[in-house]
Amino acid sequence: MQTDFLVARPSFLSGIARALDIGATLPSYNISRTPCEADIKALKSDWENVGQDLSHSIKGLSNEEE
Repeated sequence: MQTDFLVARPSFLSGIARALDIGATLPSYNISRTPCEADIKALKSDWENVGQDLSHSIKGLSNEEE
C-alpha cells in the first residue's frame, strides 16, 4: 500500500488555483508540526508497508504449499 501523505496530489484545477493564488491563501497539504513528527509519520508508513509486503509473501508461500 502506498501512501501520499507527505506528497501533495492536487487536481488540475487545484494546480491552476495555486498558480493564481498570489496571497498564498489556499491551505497547505500534509503539514506536520515539527520535522521530527514528519519523520515519525514517514517511518511508521514505511514499516507498515514492509509488514504488508511480508504478509503477502507469507500468504503466497502458504498457497504454493497447498
